[in-house]
Amino acid sequence: MLRQSLQQKLLQKLSPQQILLMKLLQVPVNELEQRIKQEIEENPALEADNINRDGEIPPQKAEEGEEESENQENVEENHDDFDIEDYYKGEDEIPEYKLQTNNYSRDEERREIPFSTGISFHELLKQQLGVQHLDERKMRIGEYIIGNIDDSGYLQRSTDAIVDDLAFMHNFEVKKEEVEEVLSVIQQFDPPGVGARNLQECLLIQLNLKKKNENSEILDIAFKIIKRYFNEFTKKHYQKIMKRADITEEQLKAALEIILTLNPKPGNSLGETSRTNQYIIPDFTITNNNGELELTLNTWNTPELRVSHAYANMLQNLANGKKGKAEKEAFSFIKKKMDSAKWFIDAVKQRQNTLYITMKAIMDYQRDYFLTGDETKLRPMILKNIADIVGMDISTISRVANSKYVQTPFGTFLLKSFFSESMQKEDGEEVSTREVKTILKDLVAAEDKKKPLTDEQLMNELKEKGYPIARRTVAKYREQLGIPVARLRKELGI
Repeated sequence: MLRQSLQQKLLQKLSPQQILLMKLLQVPVNELEQRIKQEIEENPALEADNINRDGEIPPQKAEEGEEESENQENVEENHDDFDIEDYYKGEDEIPEYKLQTNNYSRDEERREIPFSTGISFHELLKQQLGVQHLDERKMRIGEYIIGNIDDSGYLQRSTDAIVDDLAFMHNFEVKKEEVEEVLSVIQQFDPPGVGARNLQECLLIQLNLKKKNENSEILDIAFKIIKRYFNEFTKKHYQKIMKRADITEEQLKAALEIILTLNPKPGNSLGETSRTNQYIIPDFTITNNNGELELTLNTWNTPELRVSHAYANMLQNLANGKKGKAEKEAFSFIKKKMDSAKWFIDAVKQRQNTLYITMKAIMDYQRDYFLTGDETKLRPMILKNIADIVGMDISTISRVANSKYVQTPFGTFLLKSFFSESMQKEDGEEVSTREVKTILKDLVAAEDKKKPLTDEQLMNELKEKGYPIARRTVAKYREQLGIPVARLRKELGI
């Protein structure tokens, strides 16, 4: 049976301005410029001023309250109440955070982040293939092989699979022997080791090239170790290698020194040239001025935004003129675009303000660390700690900390790396888990590499220093730091 009833509910709904601000908070400084350009292209009522570099701050709109514009459905009824000054009020008020940004005079030297260019890894291989004396058939095979080499320099397809690919996908029938012949040519290219199908083959290719230039007993032993005892080598079973290869510890150590000079990922040395434009631009800069920390918000690529005066004049004329159907539609369209531009400008300003006060709270909370750079001075800090200080929601702090970087006198760091859980020492003091990881890293660095410390021994060392953590926690921290187990950290000594 159908029934009709009335219900009264209290719901919380985000306004378009709040949604826009949340999206802008997540955008790092190197993507903000593109987001602004996109908005300018989509909204003709929004303009940017990139010329003002003489130190004068353009008029800024004062921070508004929570009042929102009228619903667009009723805009025609409110023509008489329209005031163009609503879009420009508060021009004389300059927000405090704008006084702390970087402004440049005409005589001041501008230092931009340089771009570097270079040839990509695969382009280099194709160039080397082009100078080989190969017929068109083998050249085509070589191009396909190079296309299947990953950024590390390894061939990701077997020769059988390449034969099938060329036959079924390119209608080009070749024999396995032809593919292996062309592959052997590519494996002589720079960087040494390229075109290998696994790590063992990669090391053997590099050792073969060394043997062509220099013939020595130690090179022969190194080649023999990789060729016959590769499994024992990866597991550092040195006693087995010495026994089976019938060599002394001195010979093994000399051979290992040669092997350790080889590049396990030959493509990486040149593959970086294809990613030269992927650099980090810090969102914040912290400097130590005689014991006083100074915070600067990076706004060097953020243009000054304003509402178009041409659109404002058009809107004012429409508001004061006749109110026909066409004029009402034009008025509604222009006002909608100007509202959108005003909201975007306010969101960008509020983003800068939110970023600054959040980073200022983090800087003050971790003051001892930013003064010294000593990671053991990092205090336990979670999102709630900063949210309580600045009076914002935890989700807002999370958006600020995500993918943002801060430049300090000790390096450039991801903002969220300063957040860590706490643990309690034996004396009851709460310390950051990052402090424990730093001490663990120092213990491993100072250990005797002939007899590396096991996880249990590391646990005991930490307990002696007042950090009572379990062995499995030590193993977890060790893995997070990228430290291998004790057996793989073992080194030979003479």
